[in-house]
Amino acid sequence: MAGDLAARCAALVRDVPDYPTDGVMFKDITPLLADGPMFAEVVEHIASYVQGRVDLVAGMEARGFILGAPVAVALGAGFIAVRKAGKLPGPTLAAEYELEYGSATVELHPSTIRPGDRVLIVDDVLATGGTAAATVKLLESAGAEVVGLAFLLELDALGGRERLAGVQLDSLLHVG
Repeated sequence: MAGDLAARCAALVRDVPDYPTDGVMFKDITPLLADGPMFAEVVEHIASYVQGRVDLVAGMEARGFILGAPVAVALGAGFIAVRKAGKLPGPTLAAEYELEYGSATVELHPSTIRPGDRVLIVDDVLATGGTAAATVKLLESAGAEVVGLAFLLELDALGGRERLAGVQLDSLLHVG
């Protein structure tokens, strides 16, 4: 079943060459999101990955919000927005991570997590794993238990899965 879903999803992911910079093949998921029945199947697939095992779903800015919020609704769980630095008002917890050229920071409101909350992290693409690893660290520092990560698409050649060793991980589509 997941193989059939993956094939149908792959047909709706559009390749955009040289975006956002030369040499990059961007995977555009907007055609998939625009297909209501397919989008619903993707949400159902991700939710089935952890059915009954989560209190919260964390979505990473920004496309993780698009996927994570409906997954949270499907699970009857709360939703946490993991934002780029400076985007949340009030007190925040932060985790910094390295990029190819420099560093970045993700933040969340610690008041949205109770100690021991079970959390699923959702995002559209797993590339190098830097943002996902920082999000795991951030949630754990807030007292949460990360029960898994779920991605629509994984760029296998970039090795992000290796950075997340020890955490249960599911990707619907794999691209070399």
